[in-house]
Amino acid sequence: MNRCPSVEAFNASLTALPEADREARDAAAARQGQLTKPPGSLGRLEEIAIFLAGWQGCEKPAIERGRAVVFAGNHGVVARGVSAFPAEVTAQMVANFRNGGAAINALAGAAGLTLDVVPLSLDRPTADFTQAPAMEAQECLAALNAGAAAIADADLLVLGEMGIGNTTSAAALALASYGGTAADWVGPGTGVDAEGIRRKIDTVEAGLALHRDSLTTPFEILRRLGGREIAAISGAVLAARMARVPVVLDGFIATSAIAPLTVRNPAITAHCIAGHCSAEPGHRRLLSALGLTPLLSLDMRLGEGSGAAVAVQIIRAALAAHGGMATFAEAGVSGG
Repeated sequence: MNRCPSVEAFNASLTALPEADREARDAAAARQGQLTKPPGSLGRLEEIAIFLAGWQGCEKPAIERGRAVVFAGNHGVVARGVSAFPAEVTAQMVANFRNGGAAINALAGAAGLTLDVVPLSLDRPTADFTQAPAMEAQECLAALNAGAAAIADADLLVLGEMGIGNTTSAAALALASYGGTAADWVGPGTGVDAEGIRRKIDTVEAGLALHRDSLTTPFEILRRLGGREIAAISGAVLAARMARVPVVLDGFIATSAIAPLTVRNPAITAHCIAGHCSAEPGHRRLLSALGLTPLLSLDMRLGEGSGAAVAVQIIRAALAAHGGMATFAEAGVSGG
């Protein structure tokens, strides 16, 4: 999916998803069985290496072009008092990213990732989804395509976001995709108090009440309740799948971007690794619904792709052990 020319093309692409290379996975699994260690003794590190082998299509995968992309967008629901920060902070943080001063700059550098920042019409917040769809169809398509374009030639993709108010949209997307109540999905986000959480719950409930009968496709869920940066993550995840590029997901907001896609095809998660479980209460519930087990749980709740960037260092360790260890035959050790 380099470009999605229409809503129909977007929906159709979700029904024909490429699979991992089974032969490469089998070869990587066979190599794991020959390395100088008891079988399974490296736990999830072994699983990670085999996972990457399948999506990169080679027995010994590597991260040579790891890329972190942070999408930024503004949300009309901020006017309802759902955030502890004003909307102008989004643009200010984008400037901070570009000046190299944010957490993701430091963490992406430590993980050996290039970092791209993609602001999406920050001067035009989405509509308040309690009053109207957050985006018109063409706006949502443009955001999806911006996400698809950002994967470039990556061999591992970390996806993050910046957008004041976007935990409210994330909660609405999760509720529309997996049900429950608004209270199940709403949390403090950037640090709102109990009254702020009540406003967020009311906002999510009002949005679902307004759009409930129209939430019939992944595209409609995204455009009515999401944000530009969230739709861009959806487009990036789908484009990465078409290119067989493995994806490391960040926190609640980034993960909520694939929830509507699973309504059409749950297999969209097969090329995704959950980098961490954030402190936002709905994230653990969402990961469980998606069938994703996070690599880390560090009580992070920053966004920006920060938790996913930290997880890449674990992934690199898995690949180092997989590719760098000797086999029993190579080491002259009995037991292989």
